[in-house]
Amino acid sequence: MKVDYIVVGCGLAGIAFCEQLRVNKKSFVVYDNNSQCSSNIAGGLYNPVILKRFTPVWKSIEQLEIALPLYANLEKLLGVKLDYKVPVKRKLTSIEEQNDWFIALDKPELSDYMSSLLIKNNNIAIEAEYKLGKVLKTGRIDTKCLITEYKSFLIKNNLLFESKFDYDAIIFKDETVHYKSIETTNIVFAEGYGLKKNPFFKNLPLQGTKGELLTIHAPNLKLEYVLKSSVFVIPLGNDLYRVGATYEWKDKTNRVTETAKTELLNKLKLFVKCDFEVVDQVAGIRPTVSGRRPLVGKHNVYNNLFILNGLGTRGVMIGPYVASKLFNYIEKEEALDLEIDCGRFFN
Repeated sequence: MKVDYIVVGCGLAGIAFCEQLRVNKKSFVVYDNNSQCSSNIAGGLYNPVILKRFTPVWKSIEQLEIALPLYANLEKLLGVKLDYKVPVKRKLTSIEEQNDWFIALDKPELSDYMSSLLIKNNNIAIEAEYKLGKVLKTGRIDTKCLITEYKSFLIKNNLLFESKFDYDAIIFKDETVHYKSIETTNIVFAEGYGLKKNPFFKNLPLQGTKGELLTIHAPNLKLEYVLKSSVFVIPLGNDLYRVGATYEWKDKTNRVTETAKTELLNKLKLFVKCDFEVVDQVAGIRPTVSGRRPLVGKHNVYNNLFILNGLGTRGVMIGPYVASKLFNYIEKEEALDLEIDCGRFFN
């Protein structure tokens, strides 16, 4: 078999890059063995404001301009609902935070994303004495549905190999790369935290941060928006809500823990005052990088090998953006921004 690309990894980064290839008529196959869980457990929010400090998300305008049309096209391709236009509201905790909200609102890069009207809380299941600040142009991508359905699409078109990628089987020949029975021009590694086992890129400073989320059943909560306080509470429908997330830097397993469950429940009970039941708990390793900028670009020795990684906690927004940057870098020889170019670490 001869293809233009092999893509390793079918999470948010891998899917975003595959879509660049598909719409640009490039042939490809994908290798994925479900070893990485970060995309499957992602909250899936796209939100242009960092709600801890009321500051703008890096390149949020550019990211949303690419991401939202991509997910709309994927809905048509896959025949499923992916993009839920759900508001995000921030629980304000003091008069000082109310003032900070209005100070941030005056900044040009935030004025289109933050409502000038604070919202009085009328939900008796929520404690929010100092009102709520509403973020505009937000939503949730159903990442689990996206990955499941996209893999089904790949399988139907004989484009997915559900197996572990064997790095030792790569053979470089002139301008091409051979991998088992496949000849290709380029290999793109979009493996998430699995990069740590990749001999070509394992020395890049991908840290990995474990996150755990709960799903609760709360019939009396009646939230129709995402609520951000000490944790996020994300409505999923049918009185189910996703609660998260934790940040753990030492444990690099995908096992759920009682410690994380207790932490999330203690934070949740500070502002949710109705009964609820925990019905699920999941864990995964986010591909995080020091400086919070992704890893994109070419290997410093092998010109056929590329990386698309380090999406961190905002994969649904940043994934399509950096995928387009990598595609244009490879196919159109457009330079990468230095802040995302993996070459910044090779020296």
